[in-house]
Amino acid sequence: MNNVLSILKALSDRNRLRTVYALMAHDELCAFQIIELLQIRGATVSRHLSQLVNAGILKSRKHGRWIYFSLDKANVILHPVMAWIANELGDDGDLVNDRNTLKKIVASDPEDICRKQRGEACCPRRQNN
Repeated sequence: MNNVLSILKALSDRNRLRTVYALMAHDELCAFQIIELLQIRGATVSRHLSQLVNAGILKSRKHGRWIYFSLDKANVILHPVMAWIANELGDDGDLVNDRNTLKKIVASDPEDICRKQRGEACCPRRQNN
């Protein structure tokens, strides 16, 4: 019961639910892509992602300097929950907008998004020689 309770608590926040819904449409998203989607501070997104990981909803992997998140499909408790979310929220206007925004974000150069969020020092432009 505690596992189900922690999942439901983690999903009870709008931005965490938006994140999960986005990951239902994309196998994996980088933290900076989620920050760009939600348009909230990175520290806040980090806290949300941590809660989702701790609840067993998401898993993460580090690749270089990027951290990628995906749904933990091994957690069988999530399968009916994700189906219910997809059924109930599939035509929600805000989530439709999120899907369209996410298409643009995923198509963008990750370095450009990083520079936009953190500045040139984080992701300096490569010089063409």
